[in-house]
Amino acid sequence: MGTEDRKRDGHTVKRVALPDGKTIEVVYFHEDRPSPSQLRELHLCPACDSTLVYPVHWSEADELNWEVALRCPDCEWSETGTFDQETVERFDEELDRGTDELVDDLKRLIYANMEEEIDRFCDALGNDHVLPEDF
Repeated sequence: MGTEDRKRDGHTVKRVALPDGKTIEVVYFHEDRPSPSQLRELHLCPACDSTLVYPVHWSEADELNWEVALRCPDCEWSETGTFDQETVERFDEELDRGTDELVDDLKRLIYANMEEEIDRFCDALGNDHVLPEDF
């Protein structure tokens, strides 16, 4: 089964070849897409320019769009809107990047805390502050 896409003014035609040899055309009508400079980045707060906006809830609105409830922790701005798949995918990638940063920071913090505990314990051992009755 093969497919072929053709974009035309205001719609996209997808030609699908079925296993039995028949071909059908599926027409998707869409609104004009914004230029890249007009694309909305959902992780950016329009009120305070924070980069920490996160989803409170999201669900499919229809086949091509998502309804997303957003919140900014810095200024308490919130909004619920319907956004296209591409915008939501960019948002999801940004959330993944932020999660990776948080996990990396957590690992560094755990390591630093463990290193500090080991240093304190070694210092306590060296100064006879740890006795057999402590165990």
